[in-house]
Amino acid sequence: MDSTQAVYQALKEAGINFIVSIPCVNLSKLLEMVECDSKITHVPVTREEEGFGIAAGAYMGGMKPAILMQNSGLGNSVNVLASLYQLYKIPILMVMSHRGTEGEFMSAQIPMGNATPRVLESLELPYFKPSTPEKALKDIKKAWEISESKGVPVGILLEITFW
Repeated sequence: MDSTQAVYQALKEAGINFIVSIPCVNLSKLLEMVECDSKITHVPVTREEEGFGIAAGAYMGGMKPAILMQNSGLGNSVNVLASLYQLYKIPILMVMSHRGTEGEFMSAQIPMGNATPRVLESLELPYFKPSTPEKALKDIKKAWEISESKGVPVGILLEITFW
């Protein structure tokens, strides 16, 4: 099983049925799979905080949300994560293409790549860094269980070497 298929399958097995996304080349195959799935409502957005707002409304309407994004958008999302998601205990799975890690070809991505785990830790948000498709299958399902049971956003950091 390839990496993209594993992430997609894990999202399905976790019961995720509402996904917002921001364009990302590393997630492009996954975005195509989500877009073609009639059992997942997919809403492409242009900004992460817009996506988080839409996903919060979907959760309140009974959906199980995830957001597909690049880790660079995490910096744009700190306020909505702290003042909406944590305050009101809204679960969401944050599947992030973790740019700026080993193998990165754009030096501009490295500072946020290094900061991403610390940003999540400062918000006291759990996260997983699966390194294989098999690990992604397990980690994504476990992440959703944590998110739903504790009412917290949970991150999935997919480094360049994962793909």
